[in-house]
Amino acid sequence: MERGGVTVRVLGIDPGLTRCGIGVVEGIVGRPLTLVDVNVLRTSASVPIAQRLVTIERGIDAWLDEYSPDAVAVERVFARSDSSTIMGTAQASGIALVAAARRGLPVATYTPSEVKAAVSGSGRADKAQVGAMVTRILRLDAPPKPADAADALALAVTHVWRGGARARIDAAVAAGRTP
Repeated sequence: MERGGVTVRVLGIDPGLTRCGIGVVEGIVGRPLTLVDVNVLRTSASVPIAQRLVTIERGIDAWLDEYSPDAVAVERVFARSDSSTIMGTAQASGIALVAAARRGLPVATYTPSEVKAAVSGSGRADKAQVGAMVTRILRLDAPPKPADAADALALAVTHVWRGGARARIDAAVAAGRTP
């Protein structure tokens, strides 16, 4: 996302109750992007859900404090065949959205297909292809592990690349509505 030629920092979050991928990328559209940091916030299934959500919130808050992103990109929750994980994913997603909104940060959500298409050119890419493309885009020595980490970076990359266009469209629409 270009803002007057200034580098923009985006925090990508791949929400999950057991593994929540989190990664920061910075860059400008049309120039090589840079990995700032990546990790996975983990919680144990043996801990009550409320406490797991607090752990995720604290982890996201710590990343927001440490890296001061300009925007946050979160994977949009969708119904998949394994419905047993959808509730935890939705809860973790809500925590991510609230943490960013509490700080007044712009938040964008992207479907897995949108992210896959943005980084690989195909909305049907598999996890290995997404990891390989993230490795290439960010000029890394190896794909980030586990896949949740690579997915978080892919979300951040998607926002840098697509968020600039979205911001320009929103600005144009807003300018058109101004008397």
